[in-house]
Amino acid sequence: MNDAEELDKLADLHARGVLNDEEFARAKARVLNGAGAATAGASAGPNVGAVNGLRRSRMDRWIGGVCGGIARATGLDSWVWRLIFTLLFLAFGSGILLYILLWIFVPEE
Repeated sequence: MNDAEELDKLADLHARGVLNDEEFARAKARVLNGAGAATAGASAGPNVGAVNGLRRSRMDRWIGGVCGGIARATGLDSWVWRLIFTLLFLAFGSGILLYILLWIFVPEE
């Protein structure tokens, strides 16, 4: 999408009241400064940070700490992840393979 299309969409959002004046000015400045493409990739930034911050837990562990580490990164309880891995193991056999790979490649905190 080129800058003119992005500015048109921003103007439309501003006209409909979705964006206030300050938000519109900031978004317009980002587009005009050439940061439009960077902001599209920045929406994946928090997810990438969560993946890069993934560590096996030392405190919440039964075997390798994988479920405890994933629980901390996602905000779900560790028992939910243990249940997911168990169901994957029972249904497809892939749960144990995935767990072992995560145990090997995810560093400990």
